[in-house]
Amino acid sequence: MLFRILSASLQGIEAFPVEVELDVTNGLPNFVVVGLPDATIRESEPRIRSALKNCGYEFPRRRIIVNLAPADRRKEGSSFDLPIALGLLAYLNLIPPQSLEKKLFIAELALDGRLKTVRGALIVSLLAKKMNLDALVVPAENGPEAALVEGLKVYNLENLPEVINFLRQPDSFRPCQVDIESILRQNPEEADFSEVKGQFHVKRALEVAAAGAHNVLLIGPPGAGKTMLARRLPSILPPMTWQEILEVTQIYSAAGLLRGKAAICHRPFRAPHHTITDAGLIGGGLIPKPGEISLAHHGVLFLDELPEFKRKVLEDLRQPLEDGQVVISRASTSLTFPCSFMLVAAMNPCGLAFPHISSTEDCSEAEKRRYYSRLSGPLLDRIDIQVEVPAVKFSEYINRVQEESSSQIRARVIKARERQLRRFRGLPIYANAQMRTKEVRRFCRLKAEGEQMLEAAMKKFGFSARALDRILKVSRTIADLAEEEEIQLAHLAEAIQYRVLDRFL
Repeated sequence: MLFRILSASLQGIEAFPVEVELDVTNGLPNFVVVGLPDATIRESEPRIRSALKNCGYEFPRRRIIVNLAPADRRKEGSSFDLPIALGLLAYLNLIPPQSLEKKLFIAELALDGRLKTVRGALIVSLLAKKMNLDALVVPAENGPEAALVEGLKVYNLENLPEVINFLRQPDSFRPCQVDIESILRQNPEEADFSEVKGQFHVKRALEVAAAGAHNVLLIGPPGAGKTMLARRLPSILPPMTWQEILEVTQIYSAAGLLRGKAAICHRPFRAPHHTITDAGLIGGGLIPKPGEISLAHHGVLFLDELPEFKRKVLEDLRQPLEDGQVVISRASTSLTFPCSFMLVAAMNPCGLAFPHISSTEDCSEAEKRRYYSRLSGPLLDRIDIQVEVPAVKFSEYINRVQEESSSQIRARVIKARERQLRRFRGLPIYANAQMRTKEVRRFCRLKAEGEQMLEAAMKKFGFSARALDRILKVSRTIADLAEEEEIQLAHLAEAIQYRVLDRFL
């Protein structure tokens, strides 16, 4: 007897439908799963057998063949436990086979029959809506996440007996509901810039970076506050739009990192250790999964001790920084992961930087060059703002004057972003850092004295053409913060000051 139950599998941050075909025939008791299953799926029999037994149901002593169609696409994960078990229950006449139609089921079964959380519920929910299905059945913890998709009935159930009752009497169950407004009103426990003593020019540089979505490199001795400043950057970034929330939540859902949350409503901050591999940072694996740069989508990626990262790992960052996405190719498939993030990196002024060093003047020019040579010029060209972070003076540390709060800085950043959105209306750009060469020539025009200043800086510091474009983009952002339509000499001079590393390379 043949039964068909609809389920789904993940491929990157997208889902594709999988038809679970279950054939129960006479013969020696056997349980076979075909259709390119991974080890987790092949090990599903003991879980399903124990779940059925502990819920008071019989596991058929028959020859059972499970086919996951389409058979030519690799499947992974434990989400097929529930649809396979429902096929067996339909064979036992415990549920009507017609009740399985136009519904999609994903869940891992615990040995006592509970439905355990799975990855990618939001992604599967988007697929179910696209397929115009009547309902999606997910574990209880995945309900709020899957219910973010409007126009689809999502039922978050606790255990196998509850699923059976739902299929027998669907009208007695209510679909899961989420209050999107309350989710958006949640206040994050963010650190505030008012907690940072001194470092006024660094705060200014981070404000400029936030206003234009520019990448930043902080250079200073240990204990100067580089990590402290970087961790407060998300607190001055504009709030996420609903579309950005869905995109980021989709990535975290695929990675299984929602941890009971309905959505990621605040800009992510990722800080991987310098021992990370290229697959961990960029993404990859036998079945490719999103890396740290994708988990930082629409947020901040912080790389502390930048020269300590492997050279290959850093070079792999160059293309994603430019394109806002990364393509991971394998022999059988090619997947695209979004990764539009702000890069914030930190490093010591030189390799001899110990806690007693108080400024970059303690390092010789030769030592600085040797230390900075670990970083390639093309990578540094892609970092718009490079600023020195000196050690905090004692007088600044004990100063009781109230520092400017993140909310005050964010208000100016939002105003500058609004100007950019009006400027780029109709273009696939939302911030100055995303401008291409054509937009730079159009929106970053300089007066004659500005061109002369830029030419002199290029001759003195040996700026590359890419570095000049970065300077113009930063100048445009500084002008936006000043609410100026044209780039003034002061804006250009400030942007040039944010290229401190070019004189060492």
